[in-house]
Amino acid sequence: MTIIGWMQIALVLALVAACAYPLGCYIARILNGERVLLSAMLGPVEGGFYALAGVDTRRGMGWKSYAVALLLLNAVHFLLLYAILRLQWHLPFNPQGLTGMSPTLAFNTAMSFVTNTNWQAYGGETTLSYGSQMLGLTVHNFLSAATGIAAAAALVRAFAAGGLKELGNFWVDLTRITLYLLLPLAIVVGIVLVALGVPMTLSDYASATTLEGAKQTIAVGPVAFQEAIKLLGTNGGGFFNANSAHPFENPSAWSNILEIWALVAISFSLPITFGRIVGDIRQGWALFAVMAVFAVGFLVICYGAEAGGNPLLTALGVDPSLGNMEGKEVRFGTAMSILFAVLTTGTSCGAVNAMHDSFMPLAGLVPLFQMQLGEVTPGGVGSGLYGIIVFALISVFVAGLMVGRTPEYLGKKIQAKEVKLAMLSVLILCFSILGGTAISIVLPVATASLNNAGPHGLSEMLYAYTSATGNNGSAFAGLSADTPWLDITLGIAMLLGRFAYLVPVLAIAGSLAAKPKLPESAGTFPTHGPLFIGLMVGVILIMGGLQFMPALSLGPIAEHFALLAGHTF
Repeated sequence: MTIIGWMQIALVLALVAACAYPLGCYIARILNGERVLLSAMLGPVEGGFYALAGVDTRRGMGWKSYAVALLLLNAVHFLLLYAILRLQWHLPFNPQGLTGMSPTLAFNTAMSFVTNTNWQAYGGETTLSYGSQMLGLTVHNFLSAATGIAAAAALVRAFAAGGLKELGNFWVDLTRITLYLLLPLAIVVGIVLVALGVPMTLSDYASATTLEGAKQTIAVGPVAFQEAIKLLGTNGGGFFNANSAHPFENPSAWSNILEIWALVAISFSLPITFGRIVGDIRQGWALFAVMAVFAVGFLVICYGAEAGGNPLLTALGVDPSLGNMEGKEVRFGTAMSILFAVLTTGTSCGAVNAMHDSFMPLAGLVPLFQMQLGEVTPGGVGSGLYGIIVFALISVFVAGLMVGRTPEYLGKKIQAKEVKLAMLSVLILCFSILGGTAISIVLPVATASLNNAGPHGLSEMLYAYTSATGNNGSAFAGLSADTPWLDITLGIAMLLGRFAYLVPVLAIAGSLAAKPKLPESAGTFPTHGPLFIGLMVGVILIMGGLQFMPALSLGPIAEHFALLAGHTF
């Protein structure tokens, strides 16, 4: 690890921290229905949408109505995206004449983008037309991100007051988040990316003649705008197969800094939004601190593992001073590649500027474990906030058991119903990740996709189901994922990880909203100080360790000790 590397990391983290408070406050104003800077320009557009859709902005929704609206919209859009992917040769903007996807791959991809996973079992530039990229994938990058923030808003409102029967209006939340947050930020970031060299064109693929006289086709397209929302919305689906390691998606060190900032800016701002809406900013900073502790801690572990280099190559005389550079871009180096990897798997983004499959075993363990924790470090836009609130409820329940008091969080009693629903959400993730991996690792139809044997092969399969269930989308690249078995089962894992987790969270919101908001008393456990932050960190680590450490021991940990002993597979 180098001083220059840590200075680069510190610069990006400082930019993220600097925007957390103002952006979090701005998002709170959006969710509260207040006027913001863009209201004068976009207010008529917002009102026009409501008029066309027949939405009564004064009518709120209970948790069941909110959940039905959310699920119905996403079901319709899944079918629309599936049709686009299957029939893309009928759509405009297809200069390469690309045909449609197979049924199983279209199912997997449609489920992937609707659930904010953006797992890509295909090469973007060789499979999808400009029309499919814009009308299908980019649209759903906005939709899935706005859905996550809307769901988080519904849960946050449950703590704002007592005796609530409504959690807001899903259609209003979705519209305001898209118009006033995601779209303006995507336009600004997209313009900056164009200025930094990212293509934004509808022209045909370019053709070049190499020095040897051969013809080379160079893929281009409307990249910059999709790149912006893929990061801001923690989507992660790249225009190109190599994602943000491709020089057209991420051409320089400056674009790399911007992309890393974009993929965590909203996620780290949402705890501040939480504090503003519930009327106690200290609660928001406490959740922010938990996220930051994990992000920095995992960063140190991952950077240390990669900076040491590969001992097998070092024994052969390879200079280890640059660290393990296999699978990394020289223009980014070890430090910024690791920062990107830790933050992209700490969110539900999945964009990559280096190949995680080439990481050292302990460095590869970090992205795996972060996703298995539910991606709350800081988590995806919206999903990270409601995920960490679930852990906060479990933490106050544990604290209540230890001191013999009724658990409370922000004036709301946490009782058996809420704890059962919280644990149901957590166990759904565990069931999908471990169950899917266990079945696939013994079936020849699945193991035929593995390109590595031994512990690393297990890690590849475990990573796939972890990434799908965690709605992340990154992968250990040694897995050939476009097979009927993996297309279907990973698609189901994405569905469970998004909506089977989300519905119990909305049920928790409905239950808590109806309860009275109790004033603080001498016996109230404070949930804004270092003690609670430490308790949450401990609960998250212990729960993650109990669920996933046996599997991790057979995968990356076993590979680490085998590597130290000089064994390869």
